[in-house]
Amino acid sequence: MSRSITPLTVFFDASVPVKVIVLALVVALIAAVLVTVRKVMSGPHLNGGSTFLSALRLGAPLLGLLGGAYNLLMIFIGVSNQGPQPLNVLAPGLAEAAFLLVLGLIVGVVAVVCHWIVEARVDRLVLKA
Repeated sequence: MSRSITPLTVFFDASVPVKVIVLALVVALIAAVLVTVRKVMSGPHLNGGSTFLSALRLGAPLLGLLGGAYNLLMIFIGVSNQGPQPLNVLAPGLAEAAFLLVLGLIVGVVAVVCHWIVEARVDRLVLKA
């Protein structure tokens, strides 16, 4: 009986570069939410953070894509060195690649929403003055 694959098992079984990318994306997701909350709660003062959110909108999906592409490259190198493998052997690696792609997209979507919130707040403050 094979063990089931969950996002946590994908993370814990991943290589070090994949873990670094996943952790970077999770930290960026938390930072985006914190920057947005700080910006909204700051009152009439316009503090920094918009540039971070703007960069994260594009950077997170690209980082997820880079991690997924790296993982697929490692899978293809392994298959070329070892020969054809059954799908249940390749599935964890494919799950890692998909996990990175989805996580990058999730962080990018959250960054877009956070950026919209911050920009709407800046617009309200500027137009009110």
